[in-house]
Amino acid sequence: MSSAFVPGSQQRYLRACMVCSIVQTHARFLRDGCPNCESFLGLANSSDAVQECTSQVFEGLITLADPTTSWVARWQRLEGCVSGVYAVKVVGTLPDDVKQNIEDAGARYIPRDGTADDDDTG
Repeated sequence: MSSAFVPGSQQRYLRACMVCSIVQTHARFLRDGCPNCESFLGLANSSDAVQECTSQVFEGLITLADPTTSWVARWQRLEGCVSGVYAVKVVGTLPDDVKQNIEDAGARYIPRDGTADDDDTG
């Protein structure tokens, strides 16, 4: 298991995935991609994708040890995600082509900024 420890000097480089809300450093997203969304986001080795699909603007942190039994995982819609640190809210808008990639992969995009995703008016 790799270490998720982030030294204080690196905390300014933290970003949250706009799809699953996992929090990692920019370098880790660039090196490893998103552990939950890599199959349809393709963040690894793509600085542009990391910039488009992650955000430096997020609120609150949750440490998720066991997503299969955690009520917090259910509340945050993180069932099936890997253990790790997640943001409660992530501010940002995914590009339309990324949203289409998510849909094409059979996944459902749920905005992590607290807005409703059901009214499709925007």
